[in-house]
Amino acid sequence: MARYFIIYKPYGVLSQFSGEGQTLASLFHFPKEVYPVGRLDKDSEGLLLITDDKWLNHHLLNPRFGHQRSYLAQVEGVPDKESLRQLEKGVDINVDGKMYHTKPAIAKIPEQIPQLPDRDPPIRYRKNVPDTWISLTLIEGKNRQVRKMTAAIGFPTLRLVRWSMEKISIEGFAVGEVREMSKEEIYRALGMTGFLKSKK
Repeated sequence: MARYFIIYKPYGVLSQFSGEGQTLASLFHFPKEVYPVGRLDKDSEGLLLITDDKWLNHHLLNPRFGHQRSYLAQVEGVPDKESLRQLEKGVDINVDGKMYHTKPAIAKIPEQIPQLPDRDPPIRYRKNVPDTWISLTLIEGKNRQVRKMTAAIGFPTLRLVRWSMEKISIEGFAVGEVREMSKEEIYRALGMTGFLKSKK
Protein backbone atom coordinates (compact mmCIF):
# COMPACT_ATOMS: atom_id res chain seq x y z
CA MET A 1 0.00 0.00 0.00
CA ALA A 2 1.35 3.43 -0.97
CA ARG A 3 2.54 5.84 1.73
CA TYR A 4 2.21 9.64 1.64
CA PHE A 5 4.14 12.20 3.69
CA ILE A 6 3.95 16.01 3.70
CA ILE A 7 6.98 17.81 5.10
CA TYR A 8 8.14 21.37 5.68
CA LYS A 9 11.60 21.16 4.13
CA PRO A 10 13.99 23.44 5.98
CA TYR A 11 16.43 25.83 4.34
CA GLY A 12 19.75 24.11 3.61
CA VAL A 13 18.34 20.58 3.32
CA LEU A 14 18.70 18.72 0.02
CA SER A 15 15.55 17.22 -1.56
CA GLN A 16 17.08 13.73 -1.56
CA PHE A 17 17.88 10.93 0.86
CA SER A 18 21.62 10.50 0.30
CA GLY A 19 24.65 12.55 -0.67
CA GLU A 20 26.88 15.15 0.91
CA GLY A 21 25.29 17.70 3.21
CA GLN A 22 22.03 17.53 5.14
CA THR A 23 19.37 15.41 3.43
CA LEU A 24 15.74 14.42 4.01
CA ALA A 25 16.96 11.33 5.85
CA SER A 26 17.99 13.61 8.73
CA LEU A 27 14.39 14.72 9.29
CA PHE A 28 12.52 11.42 9.68
CA HIS A 29 12.90 7.67 9.32
CA PHE A 30 11.12 7.35 5.96
CA PRO A 31 10.29 3.96 4.37
CA LYS A 32 12.93 2.90 1.83
CA GLU A 33 10.61 2.99 -1.19
CA VAL A 34 9.45 6.62 -1.00
CA TYR A 35 10.92 9.61 -2.83
CA PRO A 36 10.10 13.32 -3.26
CA VAL A 37 7.59 14.38 -5.92
CA GLY A 38 9.46 17.22 -7.61
CA ARG A 39 12.19 19.13 -5.83
CA LEU A 40 12.89 22.19 -3.75
CA ASP A 41 16.33 23.76 -4.05
CA LYS A 42 18.65 23.60 -1.06
CA ASP A 43 18.09 27.32 -0.42
CA SER A 44 14.29 27.07 -0.67
CA GLU A 45 11.87 25.95 2.02
CA GLY A 46 8.40 24.58 2.40
CA LEU A 47 6.04 21.91 1.21
CA LEU A 48 7.41 18.69 -0.18
CA LEU A 49 5.30 15.61 -0.94
CA ILE A 50 7.07 12.29 -0.44
CA THR A 51 5.48 9.04 -1.64
CA ASP A 52 5.99 5.73 -3.40
CA ASP A 53 2.84 6.25 -5.52
CA LYS A 54 4.46 6.15 -8.98
CA TRP A 55 1.23 6.96 -10.82
CA LEU A 56 0.65 10.08 -8.71
CA ASN A 57 4.27 11.16 -9.19
CA HIS A 58 3.91 10.88 -12.97
CA HIS A 59 0.59 12.74 -12.96
CA LEU A 60 1.83 15.65 -10.83
CA LEU A 61 5.05 16.12 -12.81
CA ASN A 62 3.45 15.81 -16.26
CA PRO A 63 3.14 19.37 -17.67
CA ARG A 64 -0.09 18.39 -19.48
CA PHE A 65 -1.89 18.13 -16.12
CA GLY A 66 -0.71 21.47 -14.68
CA HIS A 67 -1.66 21.72 -11.02
CA GLN A 68 -1.40 24.84 -8.88
CA ARG A 69 1.63 25.36 -6.65
CA SER A 70 1.73 28.52 -4.57
CA TYR A 71 4.87 30.18 -3.29
CA LEU A 72 5.68 33.02 -0.93
CA ALA A 73 8.69 34.94 -2.15
CA GLN A 74 10.33 37.65 -0.06
CA VAL A 75 11.91 39.94 -2.65
CA GLU A 76 14.29 42.87 -2.53
CA GLY A 77 12.43 46.09 -3.30
CA VAL A 78 8.73 46.91 -3.68
CA PRO A 79 7.14 45.65 -6.93
CA ASP A 80 4.44 47.86 -8.44
CA LYS A 81 1.26 46.69 -10.18
CA GLU A 82 2.94 46.63 -13.59
CA SER A 83 5.69 44.35 -12.28
CA LEU A 84 3.09 41.96 -10.88
CA ARG A 85 1.24 42.05 -14.22
CA GLN A 86 4.46 41.02 -15.97
CA LEU A 87 4.71 37.97 -13.69
CA GLU A 88 1.09 37.10 -14.44
CA LYS A 89 1.48 37.40 -18.21
CA GLY A 90 4.76 35.48 -18.19
CA VAL A 91 8.40 36.48 -18.41
CA ASP A 92 11.40 35.15 -20.32
CA ILE A 93 13.76 33.02 -18.25
CA ASN A 94 16.71 30.79 -19.08
CA VAL A 95 15.91 27.08 -18.84
CA ASP A 96 18.70 24.66 -19.74
CA GLY A 97 20.46 27.27 -21.85
CA LYS A 98 17.35 28.28 -23.82
CA MET A 99 14.96 31.17 -23.33
CA TYR A 100 11.55 30.09 -22.08
CA HIS A 101 8.40 32.21 -21.65
CA THR A 102 6.62 31.22 -18.44
CA LYS A 103 2.95 30.27 -18.46
CA PRO A 104 0.32 32.66 -17.03
CA ALA A 105 0.48 32.86 -13.24
CA ILE A 106 -1.28 34.58 -10.33
CA ALA A 107 0.87 37.22 -8.64
CA LYS A 108 -0.11 39.53 -5.81
CA ILE A 109 1.12 41.21 -2.67
CA PRO A 110 -0.94 39.51 0.06
CA GLU A 111 -2.73 41.69 2.59
CA GLN A 112 -1.61 39.31 5.32
CA ILE A 113 1.39 36.98 5.25
CA PRO A 114 0.73 33.48 6.64
CA GLN A 115 2.50 32.81 9.92
CA LEU A 116 5.89 31.48 8.82
CA PRO A 117 8.60 30.12 11.11
CA ASP A 118 11.81 32.14 11.20
CA ARG A 119 14.46 31.00 8.75
CA ASP A 120 17.75 29.65 10.05
CA PRO A 121 19.93 31.43 9.10
CA PRO A 122 17.87 34.60 8.58
CA ILE A 123 17.98 36.47 5.28
CA ARG A 124 20.47 39.30 4.87
CA TYR A 125 18.85 42.62 5.70
CA ARG A 126 19.90 45.85 4.02
CA LYS A 127 19.01 48.95 5.98
CA ASN A 128 18.28 51.14 2.96
CA VAL A 129 16.55 48.55 0.76
CA PRO A 130 12.99 47.53 1.65
CA ASP A 131 11.70 44.03 1.02
CA THR A 132 8.25 42.73 0.08
CA TRP A 133 6.43 39.40 0.21
CA ILE A 134 4.84 38.25 -3.06
CA SER A 135 2.35 35.39 -3.41
CA LEU A 136 2.94 33.59 -6.71
CA THR A 137 0.82 30.69 -7.99
CA LEU A 138 2.16 28.63 -10.91
CA ILE A 139 0.97 25.62 -12.89
CA GLU A 140 4.49 24.54 -13.85
CA GLY A 141 7.79 23.97 -12.09
CA LYS A 142 10.92 24.74 -14.08
CA ASN A 143 14.29 24.70 -12.30
CA ARG A 144 14.52 27.70 -9.92
CA GLN A 145 11.57 29.21 -11.76
CA VAL A 146 10.29 31.61 -9.09
CA ARG A 147 13.76 33.04 -8.43
CA LYS A 148 14.34 33.51 -12.16
CA MET A 149 10.92 35.15 -12.61
CA THR A 150 11.36 37.72 -9.84
CA ALA A 151 14.90 38.47 -11.02
CA ALA A 152 13.56 39.01 -14.56
CA ILE A 153 11.40 41.90 -13.33
CA GLY A 154 14.20 43.37 -11.22
CA PHE A 155 13.28 42.07 -7.75
CA PRO A 156 15.67 39.33 -6.56
CA THR A 157 14.24 36.70 -4.23
CA LEU A 158 15.69 36.73 -0.70
CA ARG A 159 13.59 33.93 0.80
CA LEU A 160 11.37 31.39 -0.96
CA VAL A 161 8.74 29.15 0.63
CA ARG A 162 6.51 26.72 -1.24
CA TRP A 163 3.25 27.14 0.63
CA SER A 164 0.84 24.76 -1.11
CA MET A 165 0.02 22.29 -3.86
CA GLU A 166 -3.65 22.65 -4.74
CA LYS A 167 -5.32 22.36 -1.29
CA ILE A 168 -2.39 20.76 0.53
CA SER A 169 -0.53 23.40 2.52
CA ILE A 170 2.06 23.69 5.29
CA GLU A 171 -0.16 25.94 7.37
CA GLY A 172 0.58 25.22 11.02
CA PHE A 173 3.70 23.16 10.27
CA ALA A 174 6.96 23.66 12.14
CA VAL A 175 10.20 23.70 10.14
CA GLY A 176 11.23 20.09 9.50
CA GLU A 177 7.85 18.68 10.57
CA VAL A 178 6.66 15.51 8.83
CA ARG A 179 3.02 14.38 8.69
CA GLU A 180 1.77 11.15 7.14
CA MET A 181 -1.52 11.38 5.24
CA SER A 182 -3.84 8.80 3.74
CA LYS A 183 -4.27 8.23 0.02
CA GLU A 184 -7.84 9.54 0.27
CA GLU A 185 -6.70 12.76 1.99
CA ILE A 186 -3.98 13.40 -0.60
CA TYR A 187 -6.12 12.68 -3.67
CA ARG A 188 -9.02 14.73 -2.30
CA ALA A 189 -6.77 17.72 -1.55
CA LEU A 190 -5.30 17.51 -5.05
CA GLY A 191 -8.77 17.46 -6.63
CA MET A 192 -8.25 13.92 -7.92
CA THR A 193 -11.02 11.99 -6.16
CA GLY A 194 -12.17 10.63 -9.54
CA PHE A 195 -9.01 8.56 -9.69
CA LEU A 196 -9.35 6.95 -6.25
CA LYS A 197 -11.37 3.90 -7.27
CA SER A 198 -9.30 3.15 -10.35
CA LYS A 199 -6.02 3.38 -8.42
CA LYS A 200 -6.88 1.16 -5.47
